[in-house]
Amino acid sequence: MFSDPWFYLTSIPAVLLYGLAKGGFGGSISVLAVPVMALVMPPTQAAAILLPILVVMDAFVVKTYWGRFDRTALYYLLPGALLGIAIGFVTADAMNDDYMRILIGVLALVFGVQQLLGWSSRASRSHNPLAGGVLGTLAGFTSFSIHAGGPPFTMYLQPKQLSPLLFAGTAGIFFAVVNVVKLVPYFALGQFTPGNLAYSLLLVPLAPLGVKIGHELVKRSGASFYYTVISFFLVVIGLKLLWEGLYALMAAN
Repeated sequence: MFSDPWFYLTSIPAVLLYGLAKGGFGGSISVLAVPVMALVMPPTQAAAILLPILVVMDAFVVKTYWGRFDRTALYYLLPGALLGIAIGFVTADAMNDDYMRILIGVLALVFGVQQLLGWSSRASRSHNPLAGGVLGTLAGFTSFSIHAGGPPFTMYLQPKQLSPLLFAGTAGIFFAVVNVVKLVPYFALGQFTPGNLAYSLLLVPLAPLGVKIGHELVKRSGASFYYTVISFFLVVIGLKLLWEGLYALMAAN
């Protein structure tokens, strides 16, 4: 695959796309990265190749945004995320990912449309330990199982109306922890083969470039434009996940 031009034509944009999201711009747009790479390889291999690159990106993100994050949000979200990763690992062989795609797709679609239309409640603007625990668990589980932890995280944090830099920093710290923890079960499941790690090493120089571009876009974005972009991509990702889940179930029947 090293000599296959389609590998580079899909993997380079996918890594840069993830970098943009990691840098704080576009929110859940990173969900598109695995399907792009899956055009030339199995989705599980694409996810395994990307995870070490994401950990490298996370290091740059933490350095870039250190001190700019919402501690309360992380306090409520991270314990649930760790629980969600554990549930994902234990149920890796039994869980039907298509139903999860449909669930997250519907939630992301409804929430994204609600935000675009300005239909957010005042109650959702304050921190809530129950909501943080539930959505944190969902984010950890879906990040592990279908690599779509962004929508549940965004559903919790976006209504808090943080500044773009504070939102991006909170997301960066949250997913840095999630991705480091995911290394353990991914290793246990045998995902890090020498071949996959070689592909990761080949693509990892793109990591700081994508994060840098994303960070620069965040710095130049006003709050209104920034959250409109996030809501728009949340709707797009919701439609994508919903279609994938429904199509797979129909094909199975």
